Amino acid sequence: MNSRSAGAAMVLGTAALLTLGSGAPVLAASQADEATVSVLHAVPGLTVDVYAGDKELLPDFTPGTLTDPLKLPAGSYDIKVFKDGEGPKGTPAIEKSVEVTAGSNATLVAHLTADGKPTLDAFVNDTSKVPAGKARLTVRHVAAAPAVDVRAGGTPVFKGLENPKEAKAEVDAGSISADVVLAGTDTVALGPATLDLAEGSNTVVYAWGSATDKNLALKTQTIGGMHSAPSGVPAGETGQATSVDRTAQVGALSVGALIALGTAGFLLRRRTDVG
Repeated sequence: MNSRSAGAAMVLGTAALLTLGSGAPVLAASQADEATVSVLHAVPGLTVDVYAGDKELLPDFTPGTLTDPLKLPAGSYDIKVFKDGEGPKGTPAIEKSVEVTAGSNATLVAHLTADGKPTLDAFVNDTSKVPAGKARLTVRHVAAAPAVDVRAGGTPVFKGLENPKEAKAEVDAGSISADVVLAGTDTVALGPATLDLAEGSNTVVYAWGSATDKNLALKTQTIGGMHSAPSGVPAGETGQATSVDRTAQVGALSVGALIALGTAGFLLRRRTDVG
């Protein structure tokens, strides 16, 4: 079992031990009351441990790791993060409360701000239907770097994307060659990389790391199951589309810096005072 799968199993195992304010087992919540949550560790150079109370959820969580999707009951969670080996008795680098909304599909990303400070943002993944023959492409700027343009086949598709914004478009399904350049220039910051955009999927690309430290990297997340009937035949080139800049939050997510996943770890702990 790899570390990502083991981490996911530990999260679910711990969730089974936690209880809602009513005393009902957390995993007994109906599917309609659940949210799908993934976690991306995008803070370079920091291995962290994830704790829920005294329960270790994600030991040795390394940069660049994206967890498998987790089914969590909607509600309020306490988040603690520790540098590797410093929990659970030490002082957490961060302890935050997170509100997870029922029915949402979200990715929590611990990353660097544009000026290099660890932080955390929550992005809601668009799982609405995609037209036949199309795919959804989402790009998220979570790197310590200035504004960028994202190009497909050498043509800018998203322009002036800033940390921590995202842009998305519906494009023809198929393979494309994408790169990231400094906004308004041809100076390549990342790539090129080949992206296989499956019909009816949302391919999410994260630009993360630090330009100053020269460790910028790409991470890809694929979310499927958004086909529209009838199924279309994938075409080749990417289409031009309108970008949408927004940092979506999961419910009332007030996480100014849950980051610690990067500067410390990521822990989900059910608040005992949730009614």
